[in-house]
Amino acid sequence: MDLSGRTALVTGATGELGRVMVRTLAACGANVVIHYNSNEAKAEALKSEIESTGRRALIVQADITNEQSINAMRDKVTAELGHVDIVVANAVVQYKWTSVLEQPAEDYVSQFESCVLQSVFLAKAFIPAMIEKGAGRLIGINTECAMQNFPTQSAYVAGKRGMDGVYRILAKEVGEHQITVNQIAPGWTISERDRANGTERSEGYEASVALKRRGTDQEIANAVAFLASDLSSFITGAYIPVCGGNVMPTI
Repeated sequence: MDLSGRTALVTGATGELGRVMVRTLAACGANVVIHYNSNEAKAEALKSEIESTGRRALIVQADITNEQSINAMRDKVTAELGHVDIVVANAVVQYKWTSVLEQPAEDYVSQFESCVLQSVFLAKAFIPAMIEKGAGRLIGINTECAMQNFPTQSAYVAGKRGMDGVYRILAKEVGEHQITVNQIAPGWTISERDRANGTERSEGYEASVALKRRGTDQEIANAVAFLASDLSSFITGAYIPVCGGNVMPTI
């Protein structure tokens, strides 16, 4: 998967999955924009790591729930690296999961802002330039939870299902410009934190997965790289579970 000459932005790039996405896109040849909200030290460390491989890297701070902040990020990226070819909406606001009856209303608001509005603001900020170029990739990180409907997940699922609607409609609206708009839905993924803590295994969860194991952060990043590449040029409007068959969309 050759992304040479392209620039990729990953929001939430200092997170467990985001870091691996950045490394993988850079390994495929892309210059990368490392977005962070509050962890500047991790962003700087990742920037140094990427630059040591010969790729260009830029770190940018932004509040992904605020349109003006995203527009300021776009302006900085455009000034320093030029056109953004690939946008990966990976950031999400974290909160405590509990029942519908106990979940504070502000948690539903935060999920709407970080899942739905982030996607809308990123589209408004970056897709006009993609339209001018006649090419582009918008990739959203959704979740297998959106198809499971398990207790305590209501705010998260509500946000991600709203995000799904935005992506499917946007795919039809911008498709004529050869811009693809797709979603990846990870399962419960093994991350660097799991490896450090020795928590890679979960027999209960693995029993429900067709492949009988948890996926890895690298496998999620590989799917991102595929959708970012020319190999996926005729795929748009898709919700693609990368969860070992734990959920399987019907036809």
